[in-house]
Amino acid sequence: MSTQAATLITNFASAGAEFHPPSIDEFFPDAVLFEGTVFAITRINLVQMLATAVLVILFVVGTRRMKVVPGRFQSIVEMGLDFVRVNIAEDLLGRKDGRRFLPILTTIFFMVLFMNITGVIPGLNIAGTSVIAVPLLLAIVAYVTFIYAGIKKSPGKFFRNALMPSGVPWPLYIIIIPLEFLSTFIIRPITLTLRLLMNMIVGHLMLVLFFAATQFFVFGLGGWWTALGAGTLAFGFAFTLFEILVAFLQAYVFAILTAVYIQLAVAEEH
Repeated sequence: MSTQAATLITNFASAGAEFHPPSIDEFFPDAVLFEGTVFAITRINLVQMLATAVLVILFVVGTRRMKVVPGRFQSIVEMGLDFVRVNIAEDLLGRKDGRRFLPILTTIFFMVLFMNITGVIPGLNIAGTSVIAVPLLLAIVAYVTFIYAGIKKSPGKFFRNALMPSGVPWPLYIIIIPLEFLSTFIIRPITLTLRLLMNMIVGHLMLVLFFAATQFFVFGLGGWWTALGAGTLAFGFAFTLFEILVAFLQAYVFAILTAVYIQLAVAEEH
């Protein structure tokens, strides 16, 4: 049965119906502006710019004329800001440090969220975080903020306490110091970057696979293959909803891990 299906698909492909699977090349598109220069802009860069512009406009408009009795739009903006303030910043850092680092945590959360959500918007169809530049930039910002918070809290003890935890016998520091250095100052920014990047890449590839298969079965093969196309279409829509959830979760995870690292840096032992 599977051999006959494969043969039938091959015959249709040779007749002009061809399946185009997703490719990693989609994350390296040709420039659409300023091609051949250091200022070359690709389709993904345009998506990133659009997401940033929409985010800025929403918050400028939503917070420009705050009212005691908020309207619907102001309420939505305040709900988003309160979510980051209460559930991320103050829950992990307390009221004082939470408000101190709230701007950076809010920026990270909403930037990741808006860049992620472009992956499921028709016409854009790719996340702004699906290339390494944005996740790496945000990971560097989180990393620098973590180090700044630790040095600000304990100027002369931060690196010592980070690399030499108390209660460890001195001979073991030969092993502990390199491990702590790798874990704290190398692995953290790398894992922040790769966790977000890989989730967005895989999500895009899965969506393209489902919808490309739908187009192939329905418009390429036709006939009873349309039923299979209906199945891939249903999976595509289901996975789209899942990607919306992932977009939010990845923004939450990135922001909350940043808050956790800052909390470790400003803890009393530092």
